[in-house]
Amino acid sequence: MKSDIHPKYFPDCRIICSCGNTFTTGSTKETLNVEVCYKCHPFYTGEHRFLDVKGRVDTFQKKQEYAKKYKEVTVAKKQKKHEKKELKTKTLRELLVET
Repeated sequence: MKSDIHPKYFPDCRIICSCGNTFTTGSTKETLNVEVCYKCHPFYTGEHRFLDVKGRVDTFQKKQEYAKKYKEVTVAKKQKKHEKKELKTKTLRELLVET
């Protein structure tokens, strides 16, 4: 086996959460900063709230609104196209074939 290929292991790694909670564990880094921990995560606390990291919930909702508007416009266009097709005058041959 090769020697000196593994990173250094720190058995007393300090984890710091954005809520202020800190705890220790083992890691290859001395300190880690996290956004959510077991004390502030909605799953563990029982709160029903969104964890909006970098505005992802807002961008998703904007995309949903845009999709609804786009769908309404396309349905209207298809309906107009269908109405134009129905209003098209038929040739004498088409009228004779139908009867």
